[in-house]
Amino acid sequence: MPDMSASASLATTHLVTLAEFDKNKVTPGVLGFIVFAAMALAVWFLMRSMNRHMGKVDFKETADSEGGTPKSAAGSGGVQPSKG
Repeated sequence: MPDMSASASLATTHLVTLAEFDKNKVTPGVLGFIVFAAMALAVWFLMRSMNRHMGKVDFKETADSEGGTPKSAAGSGGVQPSKG
């Protein structure tokens, strides 16, 4: 049985010279682009979901049944956030 490692090494050497591999130049390549695109897509979906959930939030405070004044969770002194 012939030794395949020598022929594989020779084929790899020829392929590397055809690609003109430069050890001083490193690029992310296709895999880097795919990872970056997947992360950008995930962030876009998360922002879209966050906007939907924030649209459902009701910032109006309900009146306290005992005192008749609005409840203030943070004690902001009557300042109420407006929607929109």
